[in-house]
Amino acid sequence: MAGLTKWQRVAKRIRVPMGFVVGVVFLALTHPTWITLGLSLVLVLPGLWLRGYAAGYVKKNEELTRTGPYAYTRNPLYLGSLLLVLGFALASASVWILLGVLAAFAAIYTPTILGEEAYLRDKFGAEFDAYVAVVPRLLPRLTRASWGQAADTVHGRSFDPARYKHHREYNAGMGAGAIYAALVIRLLLERHPS
Repeated sequence: MAGLTKWQRVAKRIRVPMGFVVGVVFLALTHPTWITLGLSLVLVLPGLWLRGYAAGYVKKNEELTRTGPYAYTRNPLYLGSLLLVLGFALASASVWILLGVLAAFAAIYTPTILGEEAYLRDKFGAEFDAYVAVVPRLLPRLTRASWGQAADTVHGRSFDPARYKHHREYNAGMGAGAIYAALVIRLLLERHPS
C-alpha cells in the first residue's frame, strides 16, 4: 500500500506535465487523415463539453459535489479527459498511439482517482460512502442519482460560469484547438490525400 500511495503522489504531480509530453510525442508520431480528424470530433467535443460542464459544478476540497454530471459519474472531469484521449487517438489513425495513450491514462489516472477517493472518504465519511454506493467511478449511470428531496435541495445548484472560470477549464479547449491546428497544418504540409 505504501508503494501505491507514493505512486499516487507522483501520478498526481506529473499528470499535467505528462500531458504535454504525450502531446509532443503524439504530434511527432501521428499520421491523421481528414477523415480521422473529422471523426475524432465525435469524441473530443463531448469530452471538452463534459470537462467544462463538470468544472462549473465542483467545489474542490469544500464539499462533496453530487449534482450535474456528478450525479452520473464520480469523475466527469476524468471521463471527459478519457474522451479527449480517445478522440485524439482516433485522429492519429494509429493503433499504437491508441494503446500508448490508454496505458498512460491508466497509469496516471487510476492512482490519482484512488488517491482522491481516499481523501474524500476521509473528509466526508458516510456521505461519500453513500455516494459511492449509487454513482459509478468513471463510466456513467444512464439516469441521474437522486439523494432525496432535502439533499437534492442542498446540493441542487446549477452550473456556475464563475466556477468554470475559476477552474480555468477553458485551457482544455485552447489545448485541443492548438492540437487540431497543428494536425491541420501537418495535413496541409504533407498534402495527405483522403
